[in-house]
Amino acid sequence: MQPVRPDFPKAGPRVYNRAPRRDPAPSVWAYRMQRLWLTPYFRVMARVGLPVFLLALAVGLYAGNADRRAAVVGIYTDLKDKFQNRPEFMVGLVSVEGASPELAEAIRGRVDVKLPLSSFDIDLDAVRARVEELDAVAQADVRVRSGGVLQVAITERKPVVVWRQGERLEMLDEGGFRVAGLAARSDRPDLPLIAGDGADQATDEALEIFAAAQAILPRVRGLVRMGERRWDLVLDRNQKIMLPAVGAVAALERLMALDKAEDVLARDVLTVDLRNDKRPVLRLAPFALNEHRKALGIDVSGSEL
Repeated sequence: MQPVRPDFPKAGPRVYNRAPRRDPAPSVWAYRMQRLWLTPYFRVMARVGLPVFLLALAVGLYAGNADRRAAVVGIYTDLKDKFQNRPEFMVGLVSVEGASPELAEAIRGRVDVKLPLSSFDIDLDAVRARVEELDAVAQADVRVRSGGVLQVAITERKPVVVWRQGERLEMLDEGGFRVAGLAARSDRPDLPLIAGDGADQATDEALEIFAAAQAILPRVRGLVRMGERRWDLVLDRNQKIMLPAVGAVAALERLMALDKAEDVLARDVLTVDLRNDKRPVLRLAPFALNEHRKALGIDVSGSEL
């Protein structure tokens, strides 16, 4: 056995230096904050409501001064004007599409916009409303096109008949809407003529009657509206075809078939009354009536010619 060194410490109980134990449970305030943070409304208020409130408070404090408010408004107005008046936003021309030269000139006058002008300062709806007030315009589409062009694309009404009201002449489209006035009938001899009160309300039926009378159209002078309920078809040689209020086209087609077979309208007939479809009536000219009576052996010496 080796001898024990005199300088070596003697063995004894071990001593450990331990840190004080920490309680893992949160404090009362930390526990309450954790519980509060788990509430959805509190999280929204903390993340959104509080910043918004602080921002609104800062803006309110800054805008509370009238001079600062005026300065902000002036800066905004200046920036807005500079942006809107940039060259790429300026409109300098008006383009009209789908219109005749005369109508295009009238539309340009109706636009009533002083150019050049920023596209932001042009009320497109107001321009469209003013253009559609023209009788010859059925529909208008107004937009600002690239290159500084105010484009007005229209659908022009096409006149199909001339309507006579006393001494006044007007051109109507197929819907009975006024297109334009007419100085003289000879200005538009290519359009059929209608006359009488309420004729504009039955333009579609008038066009059907003219189509049914295609075989005798060179002889047709026009249609006269009677009592705002039916038509009289007026031909040359003072002939007149009285059409019924209902089924006028069918009645005229039957007459056209009869005329093709018997040449009824080529004879001395003044009036063909078709108002009663079961009993059409022919009114002969006085000379033809006397000749007919002579053929029947009736004395016509006292009759007026």
